[in-house]
Amino acid sequence: MSSNSQRYLVLISKIIFFYSIFYVIMKIVAMFQGAWMIPNLILSLPYLVFAVVGGIMVKRNSYHWAYVIAGAILISIVRYYEQEWMLQLHEYFS
Repeated sequence: MSSNSQRYLVLISKIIFFYSIFYVIMKIVAMFQGAWMIPNLILSLPYLVFAVVGGIMVKRNSYHWAYVIAGAILISIVRYYEQEWMLQLHEYFS
């Protein structure tokens, strides 16, 4: 793998890792401020998994493009459908 490609892989992996941590923290803060608990927990689970996997990758200094591709897809889908899914989950569990 070329040097530039490896640098991009590391950079994008770390961005996804830190974004996942940030997202989980923001959902936890929102729950303490009165947001719906169960929908927020459910929507933050995939990000929690990505944060754990990303943490392992950063610790081992071993990165993979599958993490980057899956992370980009997950972030895009969840951000696009988040409000709709939040309402549906709240109605389902109420």
